[in-house]
Amino acid sequence: MTVALVRAVVLASFSLTTSAAFAADPLPDAVAAPGESKILTVHAEGVQVYECKPVSDGKLAWSFREPVATLIADGRTVGRHYAGPNWEHVDGSVVTARAAGSAPGATAADIPWLKLEVIAHRGNGLLSGVATVQRINTSGGEFSGACDKAGALKSAAYSADYVFLRRD
Repeated sequence: MTVALVRAVVLASFSLTTSAAFAADPLPDAVAAPGESKILTVHAEGVQVYECKPVSDGKLAWSFREPVATLIADGRTVGRHYAGPNWEHVDGSVVTARAAGSAPGATAADIPWLKLEVIAHRGNGLLSGVATVQRINTSGGEFSGACDKAGALKSAAYSADYVFLRRD
């Protein structure tokens, strides 16, 4: 390999890695959790489920119902994410949280990034000390389209990273 080619490869690698790092660092203020430390970061692959329901004017519209996702770390399934919203680790620990902040996803097709405040714990495992959950790096998950039958369900594939934090 020539010196010029090596330089080009190194510069291209540097620009790819640094642009990815800047995408989430620093996090938007609405989802940041200053004064908290990371316990665990997992990648989620799954769907966001929507239900066709009447809205205030009596017309039908898609309404978010629940997430259904597998939590993955180091290429292994380490838990699941489901209605509540709940995150359950394979060690039996579970957290339930509620939204405390939101920032838009990268595109209109991406669900928002979220900061979620933990409101309940179950079990004594890894998630037992979690105070905050961040949903970042979202891809997909938004659903739109004709909603003409109340009770109909549709899902939209999504992925995201979830960061579990404890207060310092």
